[in-house]
Order: sequence, then C-alpha cells, then structure tokens
Amino acid sequence: MRPKNDRKWIEAIINHREMPVPYNFMFSPVSLKIAEQHYGSPIADAINLPIRMISPKSIKPLYADPAKFGDTAVDEYGVIWSTNAIDRGAPIGPVLKKPALSGYRFPDPGLPYRFEDIENWCEKQKDHYRIIWVGDLWERATFMRGMENLLIDIVLHPDFVVELLDGITDYILGTMEILFERFEFEAIALSDDYGTQKGMLISPQAWRNFIKPFVSKIYSYASSKGKKIFQHSCGNIIPIIPDLIELGLDILHPIQPEAMDIYYLKKEFGADLCFCGGIRTQDLLVKGTPEQVRDEIKRLKETMGKGGGYILEPGITIQADVPACNLFAMIDEAMNL
Repeated sequence: MRPKNDRKWIEAIINHREMPVPYNFMFSPVSLKIAEQHYGSPIADAINLPIRMISPKSIKPLYADPAKFGDTAVDEYGVIWSTNAIDRGAPIGPVLKKPALSGYRFPDPGLPYRFEDIENWCEKQKDHYRIIWVGDLWERATFMRGMENLLIDIVLHPDFVVELLDGITDYILGTMEILFERFEFEAIALSDDYGTQKGMLISPQAWRNFIKPFVSKIYSYASSKGKKIFQHSCGNIIPIIPDLIELGLDILHPIQPEAMDIYYLKKEFGADLCFCGGIRTQDLLVKGTPEQVRDEIKRLKETMGKGGGYILEPGITIQADVPACNLFAMIDEAMNL
C-alpha cells in the first residue's frame, strides 16, 4: 500500500525504514511524449511520482528544441550546444580556449528569470518530496574547457583548475543562498559525472585534491540549512563513495548496474546511503521483453529495497530507444506496491 504522505515516505526510506519501495523516473523528450500519451499529462501527476524535481531556469534548457532554438543554443556560461529533438545535445568547442580566466566573467546567479516559477512549484508540490537541482561542478568545467583540455590542465595547470572550480562553486552557492532564503523544499541535487563505465574519469586522489573541497562546501551549506543531498554521477565511482558519505551525502544516483555491482553497493554502503537507480538501461529496457522488465523490477524491490534505503529508477534518463511496451511495463510494475 502506498503511504499517504510522499514526503514522509521518502524521508523514511532515506532513514532506512522498511517501507514499500518508492520510484522515480526522468524522461527524455521522446520517452516523455510516449509516456504522457499513455498515462496522461503532466506525467508526474499521472503516475503519482513521490519525488518532484525542478531547477532554476536556464536560457538554454536541458532539452533545447531545435524548432525553437535552431541548430545551436548558448547557456549562461557562454557554452554553445548542439540541439536535437532526442536528447540534450553536446557542447561545441570550449568557451575557455586557454587555461586562464582572464577576461571571462561568471554568470550572475541572482538574475530574476532563474527563479520566477519556483515559488508556485514549491507550493503546488508541497505534498511530495521536493528536490531542486542546483547545478554541476566538474561536469560544468568540462563543458567550459573541454574534457581533454581539462584533463591536461590537471597536470600542467592545476592552479587554473582550482580557480575554475572555485568560480563555478561560487555560482552554485549563490544559487543555493537564494533558494534557501525564498523557498520551502526538502533537498538539493548536484549533477556531476565522475565516472566512466569501467572506472573514474580522473584518479580518486585527483578527485580528492581538486573536486572534493568544493563538493564539501556545497554539501556543508545544504546541511547547515537542513536540506538533504542528492548526488548524480554516472559511471563507476566506487573508490570515492566513502568520501561522499564522509561529506554527508544522503542519496546517490543513478547507480548504473552496467558500471557497478549495485548489490555490492547495498551490502558495503547501504547502512550509510540511500540509493536511487539501478534498472539496466543498456540491454534490459532496450532489448528485453516486458516480462523480463517486470521480473527485474520485482527483484530490485526485494533485494535493493530490503531494509529501506532504495528508490527505484533507471540507471539513466529514459531514452528514445526504449520500446513503449517496456516503458509501460517498468512504470506499471514500479507503481505496483
């Protein structure tokens, strides 16, 4: 049976109470259209998502429709993105062509347009568990400088990397300050990919030297305001999970089962973390049968959900290659509490 209060439901799960396993889904444009045609719109209400998410507005939304923006769109940081109707696109060339910030001005986190819809959203979603995305850190640096350049900079220009991450962190903290002052919600989310399918993008020690101090600032500020912390990172990040726990992380997302043994994660770190994710997206959702999808959902509920600390979700945003029958099987079985 579904608990009557979604906020208390998610809070109980985070606190490792034995409860029905909650679920969360994030949709790319194609999958969202398919889901809403089947279940209704808005999808969050139609399928009763207990978690609701929003982020401050950007001049380049996550999914920039080429019909509206054309072939490219520019974000607040000056990064130019390709656009398409299927996914978020990709950065086109670095905005920082050299390892220096001279002449570059970080965006203003307090511009009014960024927050104009959030108050109404917070009030409307007050019966659910509300999470607000506050930005990206290392990932943002790769968008601004280019992944290859930034990896080289870590070796050749470490002071620049620190300066860049410090500037991005200030923008995130400025965003958080406004959110905390103006709105009521339960948690912040940081989107920051640290892993590849086989290991980390940089060594664990480099992560600790360059990234951890700034993640600590973000987590500490959120914790000081009584907010829970939701961290998104794709890939295999097992070496730094103890660091994230040390810093105060509450929910780790999306625990890609193709990259990490999620049952090992539950055994090793389940007492300290709530996990969100774990449904296989590279083979099961794309190539499996609806029956196989349903069976996997049941297995995840029984194993990962034991003792609380688990929220069911795919290991990545639902992409356009997921057949409708598997999409519906996943959602229907997730809702079967």
